[in-house]
Amino acid sequence: MEDKEPIQLDERIHLIDGFDLGKPERTGIYVIDENELTLVETGPSPSVKYIKKGLHALGFSLEQVKYIIVTHIHLDHAGGAGLLLRECPNATVVVHPRGSRHLAAPKALAAGARAVYGDSFSELFDPIVPVPEERLIEKSEGDTLKIGPDCTLEFLDTPGHAKHHFSIYDPISNGIFTGDTVGIRYESLTKLGINFFLPSTSPNHFDPEAMHESIDRIRSLGVDRIYFGHFGMTERVDGALSQVSEWLDVFMQIGHEVKAEGKGYDALAERLLQHTKDYLSGLGVPPDHDVLVIINLDMQVSALGIIDYFQKVKH
Repeated sequence: MEDKEPIQLDERIHLIDGFDLGKPERTGIYVIDENELTLVETGPSPSVKYIKKGLHALGFSLEQVKYIIVTHIHLDHAGGAGLLLRECPNATVVVHPRGSRHLAAPKALAAGARAVYGDSFSELFDPIVPVPEERLIEKSEGDTLKIGPDCTLEFLDTPGHAKHHFSIYDPISNGIFTGDTVGIRYESLTKLGINFFLPSTSPNHFDPEAMHESIDRIRSLGVDRIYFGHFGMTERVDGALSQVSEWLDVFMQIGHEVKAEGKGYDALAERLLQHTKDYLSGLGVPPDHDVLVIINLDMQVSALGIIDYFQKVKH
């Protein structure tokens, strides 16, 4: 697979493409160049080789990495933490309190992902290496982390996608790292002049009400940038948040329709995909565009989360 140079977002933040799922522009790892060199997200273990190459290209050594922050513990964001940590002797992993035990003992986490990804699991996620408990730091609502003389990161609980999810506010760029809470940004569409954002409603903590509240909360912060786990940064903050909020309502409406018809996951995934394809077609996106491969997978995973939510709330 072709290597990519890290993407410079400003003088202190770069984005490394982790080629999650074997795809470019899927999951990103952010490098914050402060006194304490900090990474946000790791991607899954197969992404670690790209992180190492990216850090080298930026002139950093693995010994310089001080903090590895994961917004939540889903394997496409944090699955590589244990493997990367083995080669970063001075680093500590920062995680939400609800997620720390799963990084220390990832068996249940792996089982959950295996149920979703089936036969593809090993190729996409192995190896899943435990993070030693003594190298974990928990951060939650209102906590801070000083990584430079003028930079103290702030942590906000932002559930909706997962209960073990926080977002990280960076005061220097007036930006926020949101993981999956406020959705997915499709980088390849920006090359067509289309800024497109969808919610991520994957199992098993998806909660539409909590997601709306987190979206509204981030809107209230007045940030200038959102750094998405998937993929890249936008300065069109209000437009992105509005779009994700509107699509979340669309996803739930389609979910209720499918449920009322007595149909299940397959029908929901297909209908979500078709609705999205129709919308993008209206914007001039050709039906064979590579982005639709990723969107197809996203709709399958999102359908699982919506069905799971309905089963839990029983309405």
